[in-house]
Amino acid sequence: MVSESKMIRLSKLTDYAVVVLSRMAQDAGAVHTAPALSRSTGVPEPTVQKCLKLLARASLVGSRRGAAGGYALSRPAEAISVAEIIIALDGPIALTACVDGASGGCGVERVCAMRGGWDQVNRAIKGALEGVTLADMAAPSCAHAHTPAAMPDFTPANARN
Repeated sequence: MVSESKMIRLSKLTDYAVVVLSRMAQDAGAVHTAPALSRSTGVPEPTVQKCLKLLARASLVGSRRGAAGGYALSRPAEAISVAEIIIALDGPIALTACVDGASGGCGVERVCAMRGGWDQVNRAIKGALEGVTLADMAAPSCAHAHTPAAMPDFTPANARN
């Protein structure tokens, strides 16, 4: 049995960003504010703000200033991959320090029999993540991961005025 601590994991911030983006995808043409996204997702407002800042830097969302300002998806949810979201929040997708020709991150790099071998695995994982879109994640079948029971402050989209 594999220990939970040894699983490949995304950061909590990336998980929260997917939750926030999924909520935004439900009203794709709308402009969303951090406080409203926090209320509707249950993600703390400072965390929502941090996510939106990093997502804007990666051009996954655009920001608008002023009284009617906020954030909106920069592209349709179908055109935003999970890989892009992960890279925006956590940086390049890499299983080991030597993936994709990187060097200098491993003490046994010069003699390692696996040198370059992880590239194939990393490409497969990155390809799989590129094949899943924000629209896929926002689909109702994925809603079980962040249900109202898990986040008491959640307000369903159809309950808002």
